[in-house]
Amino acid sequence: MNYYTSTTLHIDFPTAIQQVKAALKDEGFGVLSEIDIRQKMKEKTNTEFRNYTILGACNPPLALEALGVEDKVGVMLPCNVIVQELKSGEIEVASIDPFASMQVIDNDELSVVAKQVREKLENVVNALSETAE
Repeated sequence: MNYYTSTTLHIDFPTAIQQVKAALKDEGFGVLSEIDIRQKMKEKTNTEFRNYTILGACNPPLALEALGVEDKVGVMLPCNVIVQELKSGEIEVASIDPFASMQVIDNDELSVVAKQVREKLENVVNALSETAE
């Protein structure tokens, strides 16, 4: 079972970040955190790293539902989406498959919610794929 879904965009990195945030918003997600891995690696290890950003995305109604059926699920929230520059002008966007990651929790109600979140994140990736064509 794959643990993520992804697409490749042929645009610059800042534009990719903007498009990903817009696509997330269209599916009801907000971005709770944004981690610039390139900056953090420079800061913490004094090494150069490619453009790589982790967006912590949350769909509040579905997060509330998940927390209502499994109170410890917060250790797996928010849903991460990465945007990384593979080479100049080639950007990969990948989102976690929450259904796959939550299979470790034996809770059928949570599985239903995780499938809904997976569908929404797949919609985000698919919408980005369509704009890339």
